[in-house]
Formats: sequence, C-alpha cells, structure tokens
Amino acid sequence: MTKFVIDTNVAISANGRSTHASWGCQLSCIEFLASYPQISIVLDTLGLIMAEYAEHLNYSGEPGVGDIFFKYLHDYQYSGPIEQVQITPHRDANRGFQELPENALDPSDRKFLAAAVVSMAQIVNATDSDWAEQVTLVNTLGITLKQLCPDHMSRTPKKTK
Repeated sequence: MTKFVIDTNVAISANGRSTHASWGCQLSCIEFLASYPQISIVLDTLGLIMAEYAEHLNYSGEPGVGDIFFKYLHDYQYSGPIEQVQITPHRDANRGFQELPENALDPSDRKFLAAAVVSMAQIVNATDSDWAEQVTLVNTLGITLKQLCPDHMSRTPKKTK
C-alpha cells in the first residue's frame, strides 16, 4: 500500500474556503481525501503535522471534507492505516531535521519531507509551489510528489502595469 504524507494545503483546498485553489483543484483534493479509509497516511510522533492541521482545520469534522479528514486523523492517529514516524529536529536552521540535508525548502514544509523520508512515502500537494521549486531535493531523497493541482505548480507571475 502506498504511503502518503499530505500537505495541509490539500485539506484547506478541499474545504473550499480561505484558498486560492481553482474549482478543479478543490475537486481533486476532495476526491483524494475522500479515499482516506483506503490509503496509508503518515504523521510524525512529535505531532508537528497534526499541529499545523489544527491551525487550519476543525476538530468537529465540519463543515468541509478537509475537516472530516482532520477529524478522522485525530480520532484514529494511533491505529488503522495511519503510521506514526519519528523525525528529529536539528538545530541547523538550514536543515530543520536530522533526516534532511541542508535545503532551501520552506521551514514549515520540512516536517512533511522528513516524515516522507523516514517512511518512504509520497508527498501529496495541491497549491504550494515550494514543492515544485524544490523537486530536485525531493527527488534526490528518493521521494515522489503527487501533485493534485498541476495548474498551481508554479507561482503566478506578477502583472506589471
């Protein structure tokens, strides 16, 4: 069974609020998250991934699909197809975690990559262009990226007047 580390933006996009995701992207995220009982999801034992989810999603499981997914993770994080892996913070700010080499990845994304490295899981992304920008690092570590919303893979160019 393929393992997945799911970036927070996937659940946010599935909720359809406070997101810049297109309708097609939101639908892709909803369809992916709706498969949660049949997929293996990876979290970290430090609770860093769940803490980030908690900043953007509701424990009640309402009103969106992302919230339902978060409630499921909260309720079953120590059982079922949810795997807890240990990641080790590193004092070198250019690494973030012992499992990673020096990198330019956004510090808030490093916990996802470290968990993916330990578990050899795919990272699932919707709207964060940082993953596309750091694809060489991700590939070097033997991790693959599941991009649910290809139209969000790069930053939108700024319009000039």
